[in-house]
Amino acid sequence: MKPNGAYLFPIFITLVFSFSGLTAQLATQADKSYKKEIKKLSANNQIQKAFAVLDEIDSQTTKDLIVLTEIEAPPFKESKRAAVFKAMLDKTGIDKSWIDEVGNVIGLKKGTDGSRVVVLDAHLDTVFPEGTDVVVKQKGDTLYAPGIGDDTRGLAMLLAIAKAMQRAEIKPQADIWFVGSVGEEGLGDLRGVKHFFRKGAPKIDSWIAIDGGSAGRVNTAGLGSTRYKALFKGKGGHSWGAFGLANPHHALGFAIGHFTKAAKKYTDNGAKTSFNIGRIGGGTSVNSIPFESWMEVDMRSVDATRLVQMDSIFKASMNTAVEEYNATGVHDQIALELIKIGDRPSGELPLTTPLVQRAIAATTFFGETPKLTRGSTNGNIPIAMGIPAVTLGRGGKGGGAHSLGEWWMNADGAKAIKLALLITMADAGLSK
Repeated sequence: MKPNGAYLFPIFITLVFSFSGLTAQLATQADKSYKKEIKKLSANNQIQKAFAVLDEIDSQTTKDLIVLTEIEAPPFKESKRAAVFKAMLDKTGIDKSWIDEVGNVIGLKKGTDGSRVVVLDAHLDTVFPEGTDVVVKQKGDTLYAPGIGDDTRGLAMLLAIAKAMQRAEIKPQADIWFVGSVGEEGLGDLRGVKHFFRKGAPKIDSWIAIDGGSAGRVNTAGLGSTRYKALFKGKGGHSWGAFGLANPHHALGFAIGHFTKAAKKYTDNGAKTSFNIGRIGGGTSVNSIPFESWMEVDMRSVDATRLVQMDSIFKASMNTAVEEYNATGVHDQIALELIKIGDRPSGELPLTTPLVQRAIAATTFFGETPKLTRGSTNGNIPIAMGIPAVTLGRGGKGGGAHSLGEWWMNADGAKAIKLALLITMADAGLSK
């Protein structure tokens, strides 16, 4: 592997780089044996029947999407949506369902041998706070609502797959868990999937997530991130009467200057690494010296070692800034507290991983160009642990993710559902 973490592929593989947020995309091919496996599986009568069912229930899948979208589900407050999703899962005919200690919904489809566990996952939470208008509005053939794509469409896809498997009488060899996970977004910090891979948890053999992107997306690498809340604290007072008292906002300004200068210098070279000061707050009024000031910082890298170095740069910058500010002759002192609010590990799966090969082969089978991506998804945790995991696109057409104007259109949306079903069954095995 090169120092920048990029794959080296044979000459016949076309490299396509598209930096649209987090990832570079790599178009590639599967080994012939996996193409043959997927073609054979897709021709199975039960799989064909399941595909037909997915076409038949397509309008109901859209109705399920609307029902779930109109239930608020900010991180840490997903319980209402979780309860409805569980009830909808129960109606599909799965063997058992439950909600675990942190709020994840799990629906079990028992395998004939049960020697392995394959998870099919979509996350319950959205980025939007309580009180957001989540009523779905339709204009022509397009649905508009915050969260309708990310990732409520994924939840609707899980329901459709469970229904199709039941009606087609598909019996997997491995146990399949249909998971609606909590805490994927923002400060949720992947808390749902982290719970599944905690010490002493039941063994999971592979993880298939459905999240953003087109039907060609196959996310096989985790983009690591570290996040902090830097809290600057002082006594506070009147802007005139206590003038000269140490001011947390002023210290914060020193800190931003130190950090952005040092971080920019470091990120100018080497494997792609980023930093962002996303939120700033504190203070009570324009004529008051604040008693605290804070900022939230996000740092990411494709290279775990560089992310550790960014962490060191951040901490050093914060401490240096406070020391310098306190030495400017202000009265009293500013105290600094650094609170870690996010920790997502990096990782990367080899192209030869069977689950990756099956995902590529199935994507090609459906006429899509498979694009290997790197992202910050639920897959980060298993990938970092060396456990096979991919994140698939939800298909259709959509845009405006994480905005109030988010939209989704059912442009051959059933294709992405069939694709996810085929990959899941290829990995779980079809019982004869």
